[in-house]
Amino acid sequence: MPDTDTATVAACPSRTAAKAARDLAVSEGWVHSTETFGTTDGPGIRYILFLSGCPLRCQYCHNPDTWHRKDGTLTTVDDILADIAKYRHFFARGRGGVTLSGGEPLVQPDFCKAILRGCKAMGLHTALDTSGVGNLSKAEKVLAHTDLVLCDLKFLTKADYLKNCRADFDQIERFLQLTAMKNVPLWIRHVVVPGLTDGMDHLR
Repeated sequence: MPDTDTATVAACPSRTAAKAARDLAVSEGWVHSTETFGTTDGPGIRYILFLSGCPLRCQYCHNPDTWHRKDGTLTTVDDILADIAKYRHFFARGRGGVTLSGGEPLVQPDFCKAILRGCKAMGLHTALDTSGVGNLSKAEKVLAHTDLVLCDLKFLTKADYLKNCRADFDQIERFLQLTAMKNVPLWIRHVVVPGLTDGMDHLR
């Protein structure tokens, strides 16, 4: 990405961020909701952007209302970045930043890339909260603008992933390998469900 004049960012962060994002082809995406005081999805106080759409069907899903992309609101990159810019000093002082979550954000990789790139232009820390599914070549471009990956590792075997999430465990492993190859810091997260994911093998 071209160098950004820091004085310009300070004077009009949303405009500078939007200009950085507009270099990309995508201009809008499907958004479920936002949170402006997130404290559990990355370090510090964070803006959480929950995107709509997820290919998984986890038995214990906490947000089934995010499964279908068009159940969300079609929102422009510029509008999202303008909203984030209103709080950027707050997030900086709170040692936080912006986290893309869902749903599964990698269902909309170009939209994610545009948002994260705009956030980096504002000098904000960026995080991707993902289950590791999606097109790996596109995920690699998202990771180029990501400071931290939070990956939800749901099960430990192909059979359990297929049975309980309708997902391919090999895909998740490849994503984790890609994250390591790109040297992006990684936090592994695991939901402990009594009788399902609370065995010692899971907790090791």
